[in-house]
Amino acid sequence: MIERFSPPGTILSMQIDTIATPDLAWQAGALCAQTGADFFFPEPGSSVREAKRICGMCEMRSACLDYALANDERFGVWGGLSEKERLQLRRAAN
Repeated sequence: MIERFSPPGTILSMQIDTIATPDLAWQAGALCAQTGADFFFPEPGSSVREAKRICGMCEMRSACLDYALANDERFGVWGGLSEKERLQLRRAAN
């Protein structure tokens, strides 16, 4: 509806130009994709030891952590770090 009051295609082209799609190709090779989310998104107070063990063996760990930091992922284990550890890392970088 907004587009009909704008020159044809301007709204759509603005969205395409400004919204960047993250590169998620690393996820196909990640070990977490083969195990299931339960380890990586545990109930509050549950251990993340198993998730960190799996992350420690994963070749995609650094790409995963980069993604989590760039996208401000606030839940779960990403790149071998818990929510609290990623928050500490972000604070240390600032």
